[in-house]
Parts: sequence; C-alpha cells; structure tokens
Amino acid sequence: MPRDDASGLEWLLFTQSGVLTWAQATAELTPARVRHLLASGRWQRVCRGLLRAAPDGPFDREQQWWVAVLAAGRGAVLAGLAAAQAGGLRGNWRYETVDVLVPHRRRAADLLRRLPLGLPAVRVRRVRALPAVDRQRGRPDRTSMARSLVDAAQWARTDEEAQQLLAAGCQQRRVTPAEITAVLDRMPRALRRGLIRETLQDVAGGAQALSEIDLVRLCRRHDLPVPDGQERRRDARGRVRYLDAYWRRWGLHVEVDGAHHLDVRQWAADLRRQNDVWISGDRILRFTAFDVRHRPDEVVAQLRAALAAAGWRP
Repeated sequence: MPRDDASGLEWLLFTQSGVLTWAQATAELTPARVRHLLASGRWQRVCRGLLRAAPDGPFDREQQWWVAVLAAGRGAVLAGLAAAQAGGLRGNWRYETVDVLVPHRRRAADLLRRLPLGLPAVRVRRVRALPAVDRQRGRPDRTSMARSLVDAAQWARTDEEAQQLLAAGCQQRRVTPAEITAVLDRMPRALRRGLIRETLQDVAGGAQALSEIDLVRLCRRHDLPVPDGQERRRDARGRVRYLDAYWRRWGLHVEVDGAHHLDVRQWAADLRRQNDVWISGDRILRFTAFDVRHRPDEVVAQLRAALAAAGWRP
C-alpha cells in the first residue's frame, strides 16, 4: 500500500489498480509530463481518454473492471457477475463481457467501441433508478451483492447457470435469500423472476448446493416426501457435520456428491461420515450430482425403495 505521505497520483493509481482517465492524470501532472510517460512506454494508452500506468501487457481482472467503469463514464457502476466477484463471490465463473449500469438518460460512451483486443467487451445497461441500498462503494463502485446476483441470474446464459450463481452466493454466506428477495421485489420486470424465487425458496429451506436443490425438486415432481433439509450433527470425533438431505421421520440420509468428492482426502472423509451415519442406525444413499440431473428415474426408484423400506407409504 502507498505510504502515509503518498502523493495524490500514487493514491489514485493504488485505488484504481493503475487505470485512470486523461482528466485524472492531468489533474495531478502536466499534459506534457503525461505525454512523455506515454511516449517512453512507462504508461500505456488504453483508448482515447483512458490510460494505464504500466507498460504494454495483459490486464488483470481488477484492471478490466476499472477500464469498464471508467470507459462507461460518469455514474457508471460495475454490475452482474463481475460485481459479484468484486464483492467476494468465489468460483470458476467466466464471462465474456463486463456489465456496467449507467443512468437511463446517458448514452453509451464512444470509448467502449474502441477498447483494444485482449479486454472483455463491456456491456452497458441503462437503468431508470438504482436505489442507494442497491449500490456499494468499492474499487470500483458496484452494485450490492444481492443486486449483483439478481442481475447475474437474469443475464445468465442458462437457467442452470442462474441457479448456480444464486446458490453459490448463499452457500458462501455472501448474501441471504431474504436480501435477494428484497431486491427482486424492487424489480418487477426482472427476467427469470419465477426461477429466482423458486431457487431462493429451496435455498431458504436448507438445500444449499444446486445438486441438493435439484434433489428437492425431483421429490416434489414424483410425489415423494421432501427432505427436511440440511441436518447438523456431530461425528464420533465431535466435529460438526452437515447432511445434504435428511428425512428425519424415516431415518434416511442422502448425500449428493459433487466434483470435490473425487479428491482422495475428501473421499476418505466421506467414507468416515457415512460410517458414522450407519452406526447411528440411519439408512444412507449416495448419488452423484450428474445422476440427480441426468438419471432422475434411477434416483427416484432408489429413493422410493429406501423410504418404503423405512416405513413410508404413498
């Protein structure tokens, strides 16, 4: 970080990841000095009116965000998936465009059509109103996590991707279903409203991962009892564990294995947890997330058989 006695320019470059406008640069340096830095290769011209205080080279993710916001002009804020990532959403999420919101009466800046190759495209979306509660100060300014996830979900390429984003935000404790619902209530024309509400209801009911949400919907569709949600237990070593889906009345536990279960250490831990469940007297079934989504008939048949064996009657 800059020292306490850092100049205005040093602080500006630090807070904006080295990206700044011509107006910002010439407010701290003379125009001749800025031209010299560009001519000497120490600074780079991103496009007309936009500079980077670094030699030519790839842009990191934060610099991409700053280019998008500064190029979009006054009042622009980072939005959608990029804003959610800036707010701390983890995961291997990829985007081909960086979304920004600008006031409705503003036109897209001409700079956006002149961005160099190697930078993601910038998609400007105009909004009539962006309440203060949906804005968040940051580096750069962005929409709140709840608003970012609603926007990311309605702009996602597929319904599944939209659900994954919502589930991940809640699972990582970046936002609550109630906060997302409050944003959705302020956006009556949002795309995928029904899908977003349904996903939030499942998340609030205890199904955190998308594969667990799919399991709940599978049960509803085939008139099977809906699981009670995640069950908190202590294993034989006293550590707190969470069961993916648990039918308390029938003592049936279902574990839905995602890709992380393929790790050897995770696999060994899963086996120990499965043994603890068996020792307690409960039944346990395990499915892969792929099975739940692509072999639903087989999953339903085994669920039905396990519940019936435990005393459930349709």
